Amino acid sequence: MSANRLKSKVAIVTGSGQGIGQAIARVFAAEGAKVVIATRTPAHGEATLKLIRDAGYEATHITTDVGDVEQCTAVVEQTVRHYGRIDILVHNAASFLGGSVADYSEEDLETVLSVNLKACFRLSKACIPHLRKQGGGRLLFTSSVTGPRVAMPGTSYYAASKAGVNGFIRTAALELARDAITVNGVEPGYIKTPAMDLLADAEGQKQMAKYVPMGYIGDPSDIAYAMLFLASDEARYVTGQTIVVDGGSTLPESPAFLDDVEGMKGLQGS
Repeated sequence: MSANRLKSKVAIVTGSGQGIGQAIARVFAAEGAKVVIATRTPAHGEATLKLIRDAGYEATHITTDVGDVEQCTAVVEQTVRHYGRIDILVHNAASFLGGSVADYSEEDLETVLSVNLKACFRLSKACIPHLRKQGGGRLLFTSSVTGPRVAMPGTSYYAASKAGVNGFIRTAALELARDAITVNGVEPGYIKTPAMDLLADAEGQKQMAKYVPMGYIGDPSDIAYAMLFLASDEARYVTGQTIVVDGGSTLPESPAFLDDVEGMKGLQGS
């Protein structure tokens, strides 16, 4: 693999203080991008910045809350002032606040929709004039299999927001295709992140891995490399798409089929 797939590109990665976002920022920097680490928590952003700079790559950190309209615009403008351009936006930051449909919280619902979905509009609107001016670019989004493909009790806010992200991706891709601006996303399944650690302890995650056909929970770098492809020139003819990276977890019609895959062969040709 070339170490220059994103050479001289400028990329904003939101939510890059830890987990998937941090992995994306590090992979992009290693591939030659100048990375803007956009995080709400300063300490997390500075930690990612140190990792990238210690590895000899270029990055800067801007503290921002993408749930706020003005801060979405500001992070793009600050990036352009600092680097002179913007080539790639990766909106990865997300809120995982949960609640049942019957007892939903208006405040929590608004937070999740604002960070996960509305920020797609806000950040894209701020980037599009710059991308058009320079003849193209990439708008990338971390979606999820939860919402677009599967459901989990207590995640209705999150699921609805991510289903919305996929709808946004397809429509924005159509609108921006003639501007050479591609719009794509990645749908992660179970990935080993701080959010996953809040969902289940080590034993719980071990049990969850049994329901993944590949037998283990993914690493943030698995998402980062899918994003790298979509950000690179290799994906110049790909737009309006999402890549599912879930170890096959959404494939079985029922978890029962994972118990004896070999035994199922006996059904073939019967």
